[in-house]
Amino acid sequence: MSSQRLILLSGWGVDQRVWQPLKAHWPASLTPQAIDWPGYGEMPALAADASFAQLAEAMTKPLASDAIWVGWSLGGLLATALLKYLPPPRGLILLGAGDTFCTPDGITGHELSTFQGAFKRSPAATWQSFLRRQTQGEPSPRQAYRQLRDLLGDTLPADSTTLATGLHWLATIDNRPRLRAASCPVIRLSGEHDPFIGAAQRLASDNISNVGHCPMLSQPQALAALISRHADQMTNPSREVL
Repeated sequence: MSSQRLILLSGWGVDQRVWQPLKAHWPASLTPQAIDWPGYGEMPALAADASFAQLAEAMTKPLASDAIWVGWSLGGLLATALLKYLPPPRGLILLGAGDTFCTPDGITGHELSTFQGAFKRSPAATWQSFLRRQTQGEPSPRQAYRQLRDLLGDTLPADSTTLATGLHWLATIDNRPRLRAASCPVIRLSGEHDPFIGAAQRLASDNISNVGHCPMLSQPQALAALISRHADQMTNPSREVL
């Protein structure tokens, strides 16, 4: 029996290395593959004013339709946006990603605008600040931050143009109409203490207890098991998720 492919998609300022802690916990029934967005790792960067159609063209081969896509944070927002342009996957799992990034009780539009200005002035320092902010909801934020730094190092994972474009997407993507008419099954997962997820988005999600925005760092075994159960249900819809 062949295993089900998982495509793991990272968020802003973080490349595929963030998924490494889950490597030892995947069941044999799944074949996970972490891939990078354009401008990260070995993926060629897009132009500063790239459209979703151009992003889709660059991701046509990596985002295979016979896989389940798992999009974390900005990765989830982009994966949802690309449903309009690419053949739908077997399922879409959104981790720490809502309809929009900015919410009144999560990260507000004003906060993100201020962050964009800070990034323009000092990209590296602002990126480090964002990494630290991402780990604040974990049981041990300092340990999670050290894990993230150990995985990523001290160098920006993409050029400033790519990262600035990502911030623009965080500010402008609104997936509400896309999710209402999704072309594949969609599951939302949110950490109980995720500082980036508002109350309404949390209510629409399957909540993961005692974690924040980075459960792959603080609870990799539990996260792999939860993703695995949902992936199994997506490919075998007659089964119930326990």
